[in-house]
Amino acid sequence: MPVLQPSKIAYLGPAGTYSEAAAETYAKGNHPQNHQIQLCPYPSIFQTLQAVALGEVDIGVVPVENSIQGSVTMTLDGLWLLEQLQIQQALVLPIAHVFISQAKQLSDIKTVYSHPQALAQCQQWLEQHLSNIQLIPTNSTTEALQHLTSETSAGAISSERAAQLYQLPILANKISDYPENCTRFWVVSLCASPGGNHTSLAFSVPANIPGTLVKPLQIFATRNINLSRIESRPTKRSLGDYVFFIDIEANTTDSAVQSALVELKSHTETIKVFGSYDIALHLSSVAVGIAGTGNSRL
Repeated sequence: MPVLQPSKIAYLGPAGTYSEAAAETYAKGNHPQNHQIQLCPYPSIFQTLQAVALGEVDIGVVPVENSIQGSVTMTLDGLWLLEQLQIQQALVLPIAHVFISQAKQLSDIKTVYSHPQALAQCQQWLEQHLSNIQLIPTNSTTEALQHLTSETSAGAISSERAAQLYQLPILANKISDYPENCTRFWVVSLCASPGGNHTSLAFSVPANIPGTLVKPLQIFATRNINLSRIESRPTKRSLGDYVFFIDIEANTTDSAVQSALVELKSHTETIKVFGSYDIALHLSSVAVGIAGTGNSRL
């Protein structure tokens, strides 16, 4: 299958987020240097996905799972709702948080801003160094920086690259609770998935009764198809009503997977297959500096 050649890639902005780094990494690794790509920031994960669904951009890059805090629920909910989206690739990138502030020292800090995932990934550090301050969530780690120009007693958890981009001082480095912190991102588009050794899908069940989940999982187990991940999300219809997201280590072109999906229909209410894809690991460094990355904002 030919490589998708997007001209516009959406990501959770503003410029300087980890999602932008993932978008740049994908663009550099999959497209020739002379192929002009515009990186387009959006204020939320759902708006990033929606931009792809509406055809405003060709590709969207969104976080789906962090090694410390687990699933990014807004991505899962958005993919279920915008069912036409297909996963093209998964990227795993390192996450190295720093503490940014114009305050002279940590003892001057009264408020900390950041994305909820980043705040949670640094909660031990915050308890140790800033235990009596107010934590305020923002839509992204970079959006948090906009508060620092007017609030000298405020700090933000973001990336070293963001601090350099907006010329803000770093008060502390390497503040993640676990040094091997990394995040998996999904690259999504309206194009058919390219295939690969991982497949993501989701399904809802007709009723919340004993054995409702066991039967669908047995379908994969009896065919020796390994499930690498399972996650439940509320359908929003009623309490106790769930959608189940699963990742399997197989391709939808495999005969065992095809027969499993056929049988799965008889035990589920709705099935959505988000595509088969490969996972690219980028744990040593993050590419930056794509040409033509306009539309950035703070």
